[in-house]
Amino acid sequence: MDSIFIFTRNPCTRDTIRRIFADAYQTHVASSTDQLWAGLKTIACDCLFIDLAQMESLAAGLDGPPGPKALIGQLRQLRPMMAIVIIAAGNGIRQAVNYMKNGASNYIAEPIDPEEVRLVLDEISRDRLQQSELAYLRERLWQDDSLDVVQTLSPLMKKVYDSVMSVGPTKTTVLLLGETGTGKSFMAKRIHRHSNRKNGPFISVHCGAIPETLIESELFGHEKGAFTGAHRRKPGRFEVAFGGTIFLDEIGTISMAAQVKLLTVLQEGIYQRVGGDQPLNANVRVIAASNTDLKAMCEAGQFRKDLYYRLNVFPLTIPQLHDRKEDIPLFVDAFLKRFNQFNTKNIQGVHPDVMNGLLNYVWPGNIRELENLLERAYILENSPIMMPDSFPPELFDSVALPADITIRQVATLAEVRKHGIEEIERRYLQELLLRNKGRINASAAEAGVGTRQLNKLMHKYRLDKAAIKKSLKV
Repeated sequence: MDSIFIFTRNPCTRDTIRRIFADAYQTHVASSTDQLWAGLKTIACDCLFIDLAQMESLAAGLDGPPGPKALIGQLRQLRPMMAIVIIAAGNGIRQAVNYMKNGASNYIAEPIDPEEVRLVLDEISRDRLQQSELAYLRERLWQDDSLDVVQTLSPLMKKVYDSVMSVGPTKTTVLLLGETGTGKSFMAKRIHRHSNRKNGPFISVHCGAIPETLIESELFGHEKGAFTGAHRRKPGRFEVAFGGTIFLDEIGTISMAAQVKLLTVLQEGIYQRVGGDQPLNANVRVIAASNTDLKAMCEAGQFRKDLYYRLNVFPLTIPQLHDRKEDIPLFVDAFLKRFNQFNTKNIQGVHPDVMNGLLNYVWPGNIRELENLLERAYILENSPIMMPDSFPPELFDSVALPADITIRQVATLAEVRKHGIEEIERRYLQELLLRNKGRINASAAEAGVGTRQLNKLMHKYRLDKAAIKKSLKV
C-alpha cells in the first residue's frame, strides 16, 4: 500500500491515524463528502478509514436506494481494490459488522489503538498479496494452457468437445469421469472458458492432496480461533472463487462432514466458515472430477447418494489415450512446441520408429504419461529429431506389424514384404504430413527427400494435402 484516505469527524482519530502511517504511506484527509468523492476519483487510494457518521452521510447522498450494500458498491465502482475500514465507537460495533457483511474490509474501535490499526492494515496487506498471487497463478495457468491440444481426430473426443460447448454456457454442475491423466483438469478449464463466468476466477482444488482434517477449512475457510493454529480468519476456496468456477478434483476423497457442507452449497447456495455462524453466498459454479466409481462408493456407504445425484447432473467421460490414438501425433507436436518454448533446443519431430512405438503403446498413465515420457526424451536428445535411443526400450516392446499383413495367409514372402513396406511408408507419410500441418517443404526436408519425390509418394498412397490441413482444423 502507498496511499491512505481518512474521513472522520473526530480530529483526534484523524491525527492518530496520520501519525501511525506518516513514515510509510501518503495520507489524504477529506473534510466533506464532496471532497471525498472527488478525491477518490483522482487519487489511487489503497485504503479508506471512515467513521460510521460519515458513512451515513455518504449513504444519504446516493441517488438510488440507501443502505450499506449500495454504498459499498458505489465505493467499489470507483476503487475496486480499495480496502474500506470502518471506524466505530463501542455502541457502533454492531453496525460496523453489518458494513463488513456487505463488503467492507474490516473495522477498528474508538478510541484508536495504534497497534490494532497496524494489525488491521497488515491483515489487509496479506490478503491483497494473496489475491495478487492467485491472479498471477491464474494468468500463468492460462498462458501454459495456450499450448494444449484442442484439435482432435478422434470421434470420441469430438463428442466430448461438443458436450463441452453445450454445457459451458449453462449453470449446470458437471461431473468429469475418467482415468488418471486423461485430461479432466484441462476439460474443466475449457468448460469455464466457454461459460458466462469466464472473466471470473477458476480455482482448482485437488481434494486428495488435502488432509481430511483440513479439507473443510480449505474449501469453506475458518474464523479466528476456530481451532488450534487458526490465528486469523482465512477465506476458503469457495470464497476466493466467488463469481467464477471451482474445480474439485478427486471428489471421492473428501470426508463425510465436508460432503454434508458441499451438499448444502449445491442445494441452497450457502455455506459457513469453520467456527462461524454467518451464512455466506456461494456464487460459484461447481465442476467435480473422479477417477473412481462414485456410484459403487455410494453402494459401499463411502459417498453420500444425495451428493452424488447433485454432482451427476451432467456426467462427461473423458476417453483414455489408447482409445484415441489418432490424436497422439497432435499431442507430440503440441508438447514439443511447449518444450522448445521454455528451453534452448529446437526439436521439430520424432523418428518414425518412435512414432510407431507411441502409437502401439498401451498408455496406462494416459496423456500425462505421454507428456512425461516425451519430456524425459527431450532432455536426453541432442539431435533435431527425437531418436529411439532417448526413449525407454519398453516403448517398443509392443510394436507389431500392421494387422492386415498377418492375416494374409495365401501370399508369397515377396508379396508380404512389399505390402508391409508400403503400409509402413503410407503410415509414416501420413504422420509426417500431420506433424508438419500439410507443409510439403518441411515434410520433405524431415523425410530427407525432394518435394517432387514426396508429391509422387503422396499420389501413390492417395494422401491429400488439403484433406490433412482440414482435419487439423476439426
